[in-house]
Amino acid sequence: QVQLVESGGGSVQDGASLRLSCAASGGTFSSYSMAWFRQAPGKEREFVAAINYGGSNTNIADSVKGRFAISRDNGQNIVYLQMNNLKSEDTAVYYCAATNSRPNVWAWDYKYWGQGTQVTVSS
Repeated sequence: QVQLVESGGGSVQDGASLRLSCAASGGTFSSYSMAWFRQAPGKEREFVAAINYGGSNTNIADSVKGRFAISRDNGQNIVYLQMNNLKSEDTAVYYCAATNSRPNVWAWDYKYWGQGTQVTVSS
């Protein structure tokens, strides 16, 4: 059983940066692919970024490509989402998730989820 706890969200203005963290415990972190998803009010949960076990392979959604980056520290059991040049459309609750599969964009494949952290971007 893996527990995931996100942090780093907040309220910022257009163009600002934030770094989200997701701390994992209770499992072998380096055996999981990790991902970030987000959900805005009234919208479905949306894939943002994923990273493989060792951190050598990442997948970034087109909507945030060039602005967001995902990374992980297997020594500290943390996965990060660096978000630059934030826009109002990035406002959402951001969730990290873990899967035993290869990194992918399908929320249904991720067995473990954090509670989410709110990111609000205002113009």
